[in-house]
Order: sequence, then C-alpha cells, then structure tokens
Amino acid sequence: MRSIWNGSISFGLVSIPIKMYSGSEDRKLDLDMLDRHDNARIRYKRINEETGKEVEWKDIVKGFKQDDGYVVLEKEDFEQANLKKSKTIDIEEFIDEVEVADVLFKKPYFLEPQKEGGKSYNLLRNALKKTKKLGVATFVMRQKEHLSLVGVYDNALVLHVIRFEDEIRDPGELKLSKTKVTKKEVDMAISLIENYTETFDFAKYKDVYNDQLMKIIKSKSTGKVKEPEKFESKPTPAKDLMAQLKASLEKKKKNKAS
Repeated sequence: MRSIWNGSISFGLVSIPIKMYSGSEDRKLDLDMLDRHDNARIRYKRINEETGKEVEWKDIVKGFKQDDGYVVLEKEDFEQANLKKSKTIDIEEFIDEVEVADVLFKKPYFLEPQKEGGKSYNLLRNALKKTKKLGVATFVMRQKEHLSLVGVYDNALVLHVIRFEDEIRDPGELKLSKTKVTKKEVDMAISLIENYTETFDFAKYKDVYNDQLMKIIKSKSTGKVKEPEKFESKPTPAKDLMAQLKASLEKKKKNKAS
C-alpha cells in the first residue's frame, strides 16, 4: 500500500507520527466511455475557454471568483490556511462508539506508526479498545477540512472521515407516511427480526454484482446474449401485512430446523 497522508495524530500532549492509507478500495469494473456509432473512446480535455487550446495539468491553478476576476490560490496558500491541521490529526474529545449515527460515515483510513511512534500508537489503540471510545478529530487533506472519528479495527488505528452537520440534509423534508401500525404487528416484526439476528460475519458478504456483470460482458463478446430476467418489486398491501409477517417467520423457523 502507498501512504496518502503523512503527519501526526495527537491527544492531549501526546503526539504520534503516522502514515495514512486508504482503508477501502473501489471494485467497480474499469469501463471506458464510447461513441455509440463507432465505439471510439470519448476523452475529456482541459480547454482554455478563451484560446480554445488544451492546457497541461502543470499549468492549471485554482481560483476564487471575485468581482470580474479571480484570486489565484497556490499550493502554499492552502497549507498556510491552517498549517497545524495540514500536518496533525488533532483529537479534541472522546465519545462512546454507540453515540455515532451510521449516516455520518464516509470513508475509512488506516493509520500506521512511523519511526519512534510505536509505543504511543499502541497506547492510544489499547486505551480506545478498552474504553470502547472514539476520538473526535479534525484535519486537512487535499485542500479540505475533514471531521473524523479515530477508533480501532483489527488491531490497527482506523480513522473514519465523517460528515459535518451542514452536510446532512434534513429528513424532515421527506414525505413520510402517518399510517399507524398495531402493537400486534410490531411484536410480530420484532419476532421476525430476532429470528433473523445472527453474529455479524464480515466475510460472508461478497460483492457479486461485478461478477454478474463480467458474465454479461463475456456472453456479449461471444454473441450469446440471454434474454434479461424480469423482476418486479411489489409493495405488500396493508391488509396482507400480518399474513406476510407470519409466513416469513414460519419460513425462517423451517430453514433453521432443516
């Protein structure tokens, strides 16, 4: 793995030099965009809208629109905006793991101790494991400030980039149903959930979509194209809800018994 950010992580007066690695990877198939008429590849070009000429990456800068012109920002300007946050993941407080809503999480990163940071790294890791706490931290990476949570995964410190409050839309804008459900229906749903409850096995879940897509690609390359299967998801009518819950529960119990 190649590190994507080098700096330190701190809590209190303790500073731990670390390297950051992406904790996940994109498994999407590498697909090119083509012109439907002749299968020629579509390419994006960086064009100067004044001259119409292509611009090389080395000559591209970022600018903030102001009045009739732009204020151009160089790499040094982004770092100087907050030099500490560009170099340090500063844990500002600790919270209980159970306090965090799943909707906040965006992307995990693994943290690795650099030279002479091993003992303090292990100290933070072991303390977080024992207390079941997460460190709330902010830092700057790729010219953007990130809010994050520092925890432990498989004996390594892991940093989860999470969303700021103003990045979460208000669910109050959703048109939610006010239809009431009975206590009997809720009890039956709880019973069904309990029968489906198991110890989470991470390895059990696989991304099969890419494999299925590759089968389609192979069949199209040989000219043997199958008729697509039809699938239609139908909502369960309110009057059939209890019957479907009972049927689901009985099916699960039979599967467990077999």
